[in-house]
Amino acid sequence: MTINIGKTVFSTSAGICRMATAMALLSASLVVGGCSTSNTANTAPVAGVEGPKDTGSYPNLNIPPQVAAKQLTKEETDAKLAQLKGEQQAQLSKGGGGGQTASPASLNSLAKNHGDQALKQIEAKCDPALDPSCN
Repeated sequence: MTINIGKTVFSTSAGICRMATAMALLSASLVVGGCSTSNTANTAPVAGVEGPKDTGSYPNLNIPPQVAAKQLTKEETDAKLAQLKGEQQAQLSKGGGGGQTASPASLNSLAKNHGDQALKQIEAKCDPALDPSCN
């Protein structure tokens, strides 16, 4: 009787393993099969995006690509830099540049008083741009 019980236990464990393997393979095929179908009804079109195109041959990386624009020569670069420097000097001579620095004392007094002055203008609903007599 113990031989029969042992035979049943071992045969059922092998049967359980076979059943588990079959279930794993079946569930894996269902998962893969479920992903293979596509529903394109709810997809949004992607505008302006083109993916890689198969030209039928490998690209030749030994051929240099075409340039997008003509490169500046050394003389053209120097001329552009001289023009920019001239415009910078003209802007500085008008007084609109970083050449003028304020003293720390005047900046500190501006920081202390500016907030109060702006608050008074806001509370008085006074706009100096519209009313020059407004302070």
